[in-house]
Amino acid sequence: MIMADADLEFVDVSARLVAAVAVGMGIGLNRDIADKPIGMRTLGLVALGAALVALSTVHFNVLADHPDALSRVVQGVIQGVMAGIGFIGAGVIMRDPSSGNVEGLTTAATVWVTAALGIACALASWAIVAVSVSLAVFLLVVVAWLEAAVERGRSR
Repeated sequence: MIMADADLEFVDVSARLVAAVAVGMGIGLNRDIADKPIGMRTLGLVALGAALVALSTVHFNVLADHPDALSRVVQGVIQGVMAGIGFIGAGVIMRDPSSGNVEGLTTAATVWVTAALGIACALASWAIVAVSVSLAVFLLVVVAWLEAAVERGRSR
């Protein structure tokens, strides 16, 4: 049985959105394990929202015959999402005035990267998604362990 174009498009769109949610939840799992304020649900939604906005733009049929206009619209949407998502990240950054310590920068950066991954999923940039997820997990797990070891060495 041959699938109709509409059915193939539905499967493609669904796969991109599901991939965005999976990527966001995967990174969010690390944040949940580390007992951070943003976890699987939040980062899954961040990635889904970014993917949804980017995918809606790419599938805007009015611009299909105008690639230059579509390119400008996609660029503007990506810029808007990435700038706007900074507000969510800013909400987790806390500064203790008495000690001067700043907390939440990694979580804020994780929100930003997750939004970018959602956009990459929407654009079906699978190689970029795979490498970026690997690097994000490396930074969140391996480098976190390395930072903890350095801190233990300082406090001796």
